[in-house]
Amino acid sequence: MILREDLEKREYEILSPFAAKAAETKGRQYEEMKCDVRTDYQRDRDRIVHSKAFRRLMHKTQVFLAPEGDHFRTRLTHTLEVSQIARTIARALALNEDLAEAIAMGHDLGHTPFGHNGESFLDERHPGGFKHNVQSLRVVDVLESSGRGIGMNLTFEVRDGILNHTGAVTPVTLEGQIVKISDRIAYINHDIDDALRSSVIKESDLPKDCVKILGQDHRTRINTLVTDLVRNSDGRDRIIMSDDCRFYMDKLRTYMFENVYHSKVVKKDEDLDKVKNMIISLYDYYEQNPKELPSESFEMIGEFGVDEVVKDHIAGMTDRYALNIYSTLFIPKGWK
Repeated sequence: MILREDLEKREYEILSPFAAKAAETKGRQYEEMKCDVRTDYQRDRDRIVHSKAFRRLMHKTQVFLAPEGDHFRTRLTHTLEVSQIARTIARALALNEDLAEAIAMGHDLGHTPFGHNGESFLDERHPGGFKHNVQSLRVVDVLESSGRGIGMNLTFEVRDGILNHTGAVTPVTLEGQIVKISDRIAYINHDIDDALRSSVIKESDLPKDCVKILGQDHRTRINTLVTDLVRNSDGRDRIIMSDDCRFYMDKLRTYMFENVYHSKVVKKDEDLDKVKNMIISLYDYYEQNPKELPSESFEMIGEFGVDEVVKDHIAGMTDRYALNIYSTLFIPKGWK
């Protein structure tokens, strides 16, 4: 039988001196008994995977609004791809795979319905603004419970990685830094794959110099970026990529923003107007009718205020749930 103490001891024996060790975690917000067979990071991963917020990711948009095909990425498949890339990098660098996986699994829990467009519209309407990484931390700290008190009570290192997977702040652990760049590697490449599948772009449209350096196909580009990252980060106290690979990855990202993310073919103005109207109408309705919120949300108003609770409720919606609720509230039904 392998116990938690055995796993913690093994980390000291096989992991890099730069790896975050589970036995040295800065701890949880609330003290609790240790698990007999799992390290704290493994336990955090399990809490995230078993949460309602994680399950909802399967019905949240990645890029394409309400895609009809079965093979387009969702927020859940994106999360799994980030996790796979992060684990590969962490393993190659002898860093803590369990920590990297826990951060990756939780990094997008706070995402709104309808992708980054939903995020921008909620940011516009909510008085305090809205950032999905901040909301992801709120999900694990407050909105989801592991069964003991408020929130999942995750470790400091996982919470830091979730909050800082995007933005200017660098995560405190190398594992968090891995997830931050794995997120970018994943979405640039799988969004190219989806854009090609939908014929929004053609392979011949991709910047020739990027293809020459990074590779012609999805698999090769990811392998090039991951291998480069591992080679340049090996034995260092930070996660870095070569100047060439970073330059061409960023150029490819710019190309995607110009030709896919902001494309009128992918997101027609009339569709974006519909999403904006939906998000703002739902926000206004629940702000004016807070008793229509789910009971567990309504009970939180006394502590957090109406605006914060309404924001939480809308951010937690899946695309289809938002569509169904909007239809129920605002579209007249005919006589039967």
